[in-house]
Amino acid sequence: MNQMQKQIKLAKRPIGTPVMEDFAFIDAPIGTPADGEVLIRAIYVSVDPYLRGRMQDTKSYIPPFQINEVITSGIIGQVVETKSEHFTKGDIVLGTLGWQEYSVVNEKGIRKIDPKSAPVTAHLGIIGMTGLTAYFGLLDIGKPKAGETVVVSGAAGAVGSAVGQIAKINGARAVGIAGTDEKCQYLLNELGFDAAINYKKEDVPRALEIACPDGIDIYFDNVGGSISDAVFPLLNKFARIPVCGAISSYNSVELDMGPRVQTALIKTSALMKGFTLGDYASRLEEGNIALAAWLNEGKLKYEETITEGFDHIIDAFLDLFTGANVGKSLVKVADII
Repeated sequence: MNQMQKQIKLAKRPIGTPVMEDFAFIDAPIGTPADGEVLIRAIYVSVDPYLRGRMQDTKSYIPPFQINEVITSGIIGQVVETKSEHFTKGDIVLGTLGWQEYSVVNEKGIRKIDPKSAPVTAHLGIIGMTGLTAYFGLLDIGKPKAGETVVVSGAAGAVGSAVGQIAKINGARAVGIAGTDEKCQYLLNELGFDAAINYKKEDVPRALEIACPDGIDIYFDNVGGSISDAVFPLLNKFARIPVCGAISSYNSVELDMGPRVQTALIKTSALMKGFTLGDYASRLEEGNIALAAWLNEGKLKYEETITEGFDHIIDAFLDLFTGANVGKSLVKVADII
């Protein structure tokens, strides 16, 4: 193809909260697939908090984006041209691809998804990266038991909302922390959480005492900061703390400071463990099967915040840091043909 397409590159490393000027919209050739490659038109683009960390030039579990490099994330697309024996024109595929309208990729870098098995967007959310993160973090590190109390921060987000539901499936109590009354009502009325706390309006330490009269057995941490500080005094003996994210500090320019956790962990013999989904790469099929079964049985529900238009990808990304989204945040950039 000789046509041009839009790309989004990292123009400069953000200082504090990212702004539109940190990104560049570029026109570039679409490209043509060689043997073993396919040309994919992007349909849905996933925007996720972890991408903020990749915009910093620091050592992490995944390499940082480079300046003037196309940003990548999970993308669902449709094959429009193929030179692969494994894919045909029209196939719906999933992969980690660039923020661009079209991508030429090796056949090994994508996998086909069945749009009849579940809504295609679910493969980026509840049965995709976010659902799998909730599944392994809660079940492998948290190990919930019937009757235990599970507290989830960022509970109305894509990961947090799945954590609470999986806790309930396993017979535990689910207490969610979110940032609006509407999100709290969603957790209670739609997802079946046992209690919900609006951290912007309530005294979180006191609200946690009321919601968790028997203490906290598992804290699934998505946010860090003062909310997490409020959890530690309520930890039960042998509590487990899967640390999934720390979105409260992602845009901080100052060193994140807070109460020291060592004393709380020693007093309770608690386990605090950070993780990423990549730690469970060999077990992803296990998680996919379990999540899909729960979804089909009606045991899992999910919400999506879908923004329309390639030009609004950055808007949707920045909204993550103001709490504007409920559930998985996606951008629809084209229709499936």
